[in-house]
Amino acid sequence: MLIAKEPVTQINIVQVTCMETSASVLKKMSLWQVVIIGVAYMTPMVVFDTFGIVSGITDGRVPLAYILALFAMLLTAFSYARFSKHSDKPGSAYTYTAESCGPQTGFFVGWCSLLDYIMLPLVNALLAGIYLEAVIPSVPYWAWVILFTGLVTLINCFRINILANLSMIFVCAPVLLMGFFIYLVIQGVGSEQGYEHVLTLAPLFNGDSSILPLIAGASILCFSFLGFDAVTTMSHETKDPKRTIPRAVILTTLTGGVIFITASWFVQLYFPTNVRFNNPDEALPEIVLYVGGALFQSVFLCAQIMNTFASGLATHASASRLIHIMGRDGIFHKGTFGQVHSKLGTPLHAVLLIGLISLAAIRLDLATVVSMISFGALIAFTAVNFSVFMKFYVRDGQRHGLKNICLNMLLPLLSVATLMCLWVNLEHNALVCGGIWLAVGIVLFTYKKLRKQNIVINNAY
Repeated sequence: MLIAKEPVTQINIVQVTCMETSASVLKKMSLWQVVIIGVAYMTPMVVFDTFGIVSGITDGRVPLAYILALFAMLLTAFSYARFSKHSDKPGSAYTYTAESCGPQTGFFVGWCSLLDYIMLPLVNALLAGIYLEAVIPSVPYWAWVILFTGLVTLINCFRINILANLSMIFVCAPVLLMGFFIYLVIQGVGSEQGYEHVLTLAPLFNGDSSILPLIAGASILCFSFLGFDAVTTMSHETKDPKRTIPRAVILTTLTGGVIFITASWFVQLYFPTNVRFNNPDEALPEIVLYVGGALFQSVFLCAQIMNTFASGLATHASASRLIHIMGRDGIFHKGTFGQVHSKLGTPLHAVLLIGLISLAAIRLDLATVVSMISFGALIAFTAVNFSVFMKFYVRDGQRHGLKNICLNMLLPLLSVATLMCLWVNLEHNALVCGGIWLAVGIVLFTYKKLRKQNIVINNAY
């Protein structure tokens, strides 16, 4: 039987003891280290990359679209926090769904969300190659991809606290530069139009007032908040995970939301429409050039590279942890991916695998990769919200009183309904790529069932 429990033997007991010992060694990250990794995962400066696209869709209402996206993501983040408060086991949507809806459902949700996790490091490698080639054109794109991927993989081979400290450096520097950008915007708008025009609500209610373009814009921006999902994969490497991870989930979401809304507010203030952009789909260089000049543009591009590096570190770490967790449960080879290196304290083989996958950025284009990410992310978000309803309201019977009804039924189902709006706006390519990936998962599931290989998801029992 596919989900059968293995007999408890002395060897099994020793394996569990070793696993727990390894886990206890890794519990070193504080709350703010986890939050930094989550914020780095989000890539805060992505607001400049997507501004031109979303401004065109929303008719100049990017900050309002971010507010709607933050609302939707806070509902989902609350569901993640509910689960992480009751369990210190990592795995994100994978283990949460297994606990509430059964191991087989957990397997397929984990498999679909894995697509999101393994593609994000690839995206960062691809973007890094583009940025670095623009700075130093004499070095070919493929060489930059190999160098970036190799460095990120090497750092991820070492303990997670080293990665957290590096992420803090590479996140704080770009955020400080964003603060200087806001200062330049205030000075520019104030000197040209008067400082009374700085204190205005125009960025919120600019242009068309219809709601559908706003929802379409928010559906794109929601995927900027993926960091809160990633931090739940690191509970075994965090101090007091039942207390730290739920707080980190909410703080990561709010921190990202504040950064995105603030930055987009001042960009929208300076650029009410897209008429000044030659290429709205790649508006970042033009935005910083108009605001700060050529020198500031060069500095900003360097900060963007730093931001991409921070995101590369965080996404690589999260993806390798999920593969390690799934390897430990028997979905992948236990002896290879289910083990933690005794000296390095990291899932070394999983880290190296993500590095190899990221090298595919040499041949793939950004549009293809991004379309593959959205499917897995929506699967994970929808599954976790529905799992809160199934576990706490249906299975645990916490349905008495207004508080329980709101927390365990109304909020998670409201979040599912909100996510349905995003499903409607999902691109055709995302559905095709997601469908192919799901088919591969069905083949793997069937193979393991026919071979009578056990898949034991820890949180399912």
